[in-house]
Amino acid sequence: VQLQASGGGLVQPGGSLRLSCAASGFTLDDYAIGWFRQAPGKEREGVLCISLSDGSTSYADSVKGRFTISRDNAKNTVYLQMNSLKSEDTAVYYCAAGEGLSWSPWEYDYWGQGTLVTVSS
Repeated sequence: VQLQASGGGLVQPGGSLRLSCAASGFTLDDYAIGWFRQAPGKEREGVLCISLSDGSTSYADSVKGRFTISRDNAKNTVYLQMNSLKSEDTAVYYCAAGEGLSWSPWEYDYWGQGTLVTVSS
């Protein structure tokens, strides 16, 4: 059972990135997916979470209107599309899978390894 997050990199303010969260060993359909981020010296915070069984989605206020989530069932992969990026979005981004929609990292059973997003000119 594994989650692999990828797609991070360096982007200028106002730019876009798409992060991927690929699952192996289990089917994402049965889970909720949370995207979290952790900036240097700060606690891990929730960005977005989605229940893949019914599509319920919740966004952190800081990313509403800028970040969206999509999925590719054939690839068992979830994507985080990040637009209008700001310097304060700089962080290591993690995807996680759990049984229910939650903002608490403790509710998630499986974690990807993290991918670094740096927003800088």
